[in-house]
Amino acid sequence: MTNVSVFISTTKDGSMYDRHAPTNPRIINNRKKFLKDQDISFSHTTRVNPDMLERATVEFDKDYCRYIEVSDVDQGKGMNDGNVFVADALITTKTGHPLMLPVADCVGAVFYDSEHHILMVSHLGRHSLEQEGGKKCVEYLAEHHSSDPAQLKVWLTPAPSKELYPIWALDNKGMKEVTFEQLLEAGMLKENITDSPIDTDKDPNYFSYSEFLKGNRDEDGDHMIVAVMND
Repeated sequence: MTNVSVFISTTKDGSMYDRHAPTNPRIINNRKKFLKDQDISFSHTTRVNPDMLERATVEFDKDYCRYIEVSDVDQGKGMNDGNVFVADALITTKTGHPLMLPVADCVGAVFYDSEHHILMVSHLGRHSLEQEGGKKCVEYLAEHHSSDPAQLKVWLTPAPSKELYPIWALDNKGMKEVTFEQLLEAGMLKENITDSPIDTDKDPNYFSYSEFLKGNRDEDGDHMIVAVMND
């Protein structure tokens, strides 16, 4: 996308998140190396963590469409330790403020409003999509930043296939299928949606938590999506 750089790691870069040990030095080093290779400042980056395992055990936490605005004081947060924003998306209005999202078997989405200079990095997992998370991301930007849905652009990461990861609560539709439906319903234009056709459950270059649980992958891990607005 013009004026926005979007990068996604692969399994060769190593896992970018350890759901059982968030301060694992190996994970931190993987992040540092990947970001350095993309010429992105580790200390300026802010990480968001949907933390699905923990949130699923908290009965009162049923909101999977939680969005947080970040500023300069949040740069570096969550990169070295577990002091991280637990949310479903981060939003910045600042050039040069990278946003990072670890993801495996969910859709990572990068929204960009060129008119108002807004960047949103969002986690669209099963729980979020069941609550119309794709639509609510667009509605949030429209309500809080006067974004025109028809002018918004979005880039979508690889995600699991419909065959192996249907969303039962949504008529067994696939994650990308539901994501497209919600974005278009919110007023986005199809030509402004850039989609990756890669299936994480089939392509070994990307981590898949569901395939790991089935015993089809040797390593549990997450790849990283990072996006930053340029000058």
